[in-house]
Amino acid sequence: MPAVTEPDLETIRVERANGVVTVTLDRPHRKNAASMAMFDELLAVFRSLAADPDDRVLVVTGAGDAFCSGADLGDAVTAEVDGLTRMRRIGEVCIALHRIPQPTIAKVNGVAAGAGLNLALTCDLIVASDTARFSEIFTRRGLSIDFGGSWLLPRLVGVHRAKELALLAEIIDAREADRIGLVNRVVPAEELDRFVDDWAVRLAAGPPIALGLTKRLIDEAFSSSLEEAIEAEARCQVVNFGTEDAAEALAAFTAKREPRFRGR
Repeated sequence: MPAVTEPDLETIRVERANGVVTVTLDRPHRKNAASMAMFDELLAVFRSLAADPDDRVLVVTGAGDAFCSGADLGDAVTAEVDGLTRMRRIGEVCIALHRIPQPTIAKVNGVAAGAGLNLALTCDLIVASDTARFSEIFTRRGLSIDFGGSWLLPRLVGVHRAKELALLAEIIDAREADRIGLVNRVVPAEELDRFVDDWAVRLAAGPPIALGLTKRLIDEAFSSSLEEAIEAEARCQVVNFGTEDAAEALAAFTAKREPRFRGR
C-alpha cells in the first residue's frame, strides 16, 4: 500500500503506510529547529496517533541533513508567548510522545541538539547514521536543560554521564553516543532508511497490546519496587492471556506460520 501523506501541516510531514507513521520535521532551512507552530503540530499528531489502533509504529526523523537543531529561539511567535506558558506547552509535546502506547523510533540523520536531542531520547528506540551529532547544547545558550532531558538522560546514561553531557554541552559524534548508550544503533548513512524500515515493519507486525504493556512496564521500572513491578507484570499478563492475539500466537506456532496480530 502506498504511503498516505496528511495535508495542511506547515512544519512537519506525516505519512502513513501499512501501520507505520513517519513524522518528518520539515524546516530544513533551519536545520529543523522547532518553532511553536512545529511543537503545536507535533502535539496534535502525537495525541491523535496514540488513540488510533490502525497506527502501529511511529518513526520520527528530520528533512535534509539534520534531525532537529533544537527549539527555534528566533521564532517570532515564541517571543509573543509568556515564558512559563511556552515551556509548559513544549513540555506537553514530550509527555504526549512518551505516553504513546505504540513503539516509537527516532531516525537521527544529522544533528540532534537541545530539545531536538531530547525529542529523540523520548522515543523508545534511536537509530543514528554514522554522520549524526548530538549535544545537550542548552548551557551554551545560557539555558538549563528542558524537553524532559533532566529525566531522560540519567535513565539512559547514568547520573554522572548525564551531568557531563548537560553541564559541558559538548557535541559528540555517533560513535561516542553509541559507546555511552545514548542510542541503540549506529549505521552507515546510506543504510539508515533500510535499517529503520526493517525495525518499523517488524514492530508493526507485532502484537499491539503486548507491545504497549511492555513499554509501560519498562517505563515505570525506575519508580517501582521489585514487588510492585512483579505485581504489574502479573496484571498485564492476565490482560494478554485474554486477547485474541495471544490465541493467534499459539495457533500460528502450532501451524508453523507467522502470526497475524490484530490488536485485540
